[in-house]
Amino acid sequence: MTYEFRVEGHLDDHWSAWLGDLSITRHHDGTSTLTGPIADQAQLHGVLARLRDIGATLLSLNAVEAPAPRGITPAGRAVRGCAGPWSGPCSTPSWSRPGSAPGSSPTGE
Repeated sequence: MTYEFRVEGHLDDHWSAWLGDLSITRHHDGTSTLTGPIADQAQLHGVLARLRDIGATLLSLNAVEAPAPRGITPAGRAVRGCAGPWSGPCSTPSWSRPGSAPGSSPTGE
């Protein structure tokens, strides 16, 4: 699955290799988006830990590809259920810090 990590500040390109060869896009609003394939939860947690280690403030995390239909693996084999910390079975995980959406603020203004 491909993930997008949006962080405060402009990250230099040299961080790409250290963060798992994620592509880095710098935005005019002073944020950066890191995008790339993440194989599993262990790799996802590893990238999050490395972002923490460099002091990056995570603004949002989005899965940009839909997961396989519930109960079917990419190889077509049936599985028993789906688990995750997000709401709803097998829904696409997404996390955003309150006020991080463009034009929004924590106070709703």
